[in-house]
Amino acid sequence: MKLRKYSGKVLAALLGLSLIVGPGCKKIDEFGNINQNPGQTTEPITAALLTNVLSGIAGTASNTRGGLYAQMFSETQYTETSLYAEPKVDFDATYSGPLMDLQKMINYNQDPATAAKAAVNGSNANQISVARILKAYYYWVLTDQYGDIPYSEALKGEGNTKFDDQQSIYNSLFSELKDAVAKMDGGAGPKGDIMYGGDMSKWKKFANSVRLIMALRISKADATKGAQEANDAVNSGVFTSNADNAVVDFPGGTYNNPWYLTYQTRKDFAMSNVIDNFMTNTSDPRAAVFGSSDIGFTYGLTRDQAVAFDASTNDKWARILHADFRQQGSPVVILSYAVVLLARAEARQRGWITTGDDVPTLYRKAIAASWEEWGISYTQTQLDNYLANPNVALTPGTEIQKIATQRWLALYPNGLQAWFEWRRTGFPVLTPTPNATNSSKQIPRRYVYGATQYSVNKANTEAAAAKIGGDTQDTRVWWDKP
Repeated sequence: MKLRKYSGKVLAALLGLSLIVGPGCKKIDEFGNINQNPGQTTEPITAALLTNVLSGIAGTASNTRGGLYAQMFSETQYTETSLYAEPKVDFDATYSGPLMDLQKMINYNQDPATAAKAAVNGSNANQISVARILKAYYYWVLTDQYGDIPYSEALKGEGNTKFDDQQSIYNSLFSELKDAVAKMDGGAGPKGDIMYGGDMSKWKKFANSVRLIMALRISKADATKGAQEANDAVNSGVFTSNADNAVVDFPGGTYNNPWYLTYQTRKDFAMSNVIDNFMTNTSDPRAAVFGSSDIGFTYGLTRDQAVAFDASTNDKWARILHADFRQQGSPVVILSYAVVLLARAEARQRGWITTGDDVPTLYRKAIAASWEEWGISYTQTQLDNYLANPNVALTPGTEIQKIATQRWLALYPNGLQAWFEWRRTGFPVLTPTPNATNSSKQIPRRYVYGATQYSVNKANTEAAAAKIGGDTQDTRVWWDKP
């Protein structure tokens, strides 16, 4: 298969498929509004704030640490993270950056003194709803990384904020997403929207689809709540095709695809042999686009071993993604139809959803959607043969495992979400590296709180650490049950 750089409807028309790209042409030049620094004006430009947030959200879908823990990726030189050295990752930038920008959007559209000015960038209600949905998404990612985090008292200008427990955060986020959708109006969608071009029907589907996946995330912690939220999300309308995919389109130039930037001056990350071997053993055609070659880099090596492996392959090991999918202007998928179909399949398997397509149909559709997302041309015979492979086939008692493993593939290269789902389900079965340097020798289950939290919010951080049973990377968050 010949791959090429793609964007918007152009490549979709060429391939005749619904690809990884979004549901139509967005105004790429809206990235230029970021040059109007909202921090240097007394009146925020809400379109620029939204563009800024969306241009940064791709970072949640291109996180290498999560991908290393999920064994999608390998480190090729400096191997500390894949040997599970304790991470000291601060979350302050998320609060002061995208979360604060979104709160400014909400405040400016809600304040009677500024609402009329804000309305030139879309109806006040729709701007507020989109900002609330994105706030919920960012908080969801944060709490799944750390567990308890500042939430109810955050973004209010207070220096010392309490940490909310994860269960209460989840319950609040479910309500936020539902209420944000309910309060959309028939007015114009927000300007500066480089994900859905102001199409509020797409934002509704995105919010409901996120809620469905959140519902499954708590399957072991609160199955009753999970079932209720999953049912309501599906009935309210989730993704129905690849045209609904949440995708950030990068224009290139000043604003570049993050995977393009990964390999500009360094070569620290590779597609791992773990995921490469699985695709090879199942004759998965996605192998041709997930990596730049068919040589997966051995996972979990020491530095000396990694340098030796690099030398032995003459630098021909697989970079993350085929080069045509990490150009300056290549888009980044935040959430895909394939992942939503797999969520529906799991919810159906659990008995949470009893109407609509059955599990095998949803599973088959999900795999087909993922292949099409990546521009893969296939015949029904090829798909049938893939589904018949013992490592893929839905056999009695293996349904959750097979669905989870296909989700791992469908999420690629979104390492964070893959790691979250592995923690929840335990699938695919991943073996910790024998070279692990952490005390437990196990794959980390959460991020530890960063040094900044202990220095600027010491009492609350220490209280949160004590409440969760210790601030270690082996501590399980609320929904992460054995």
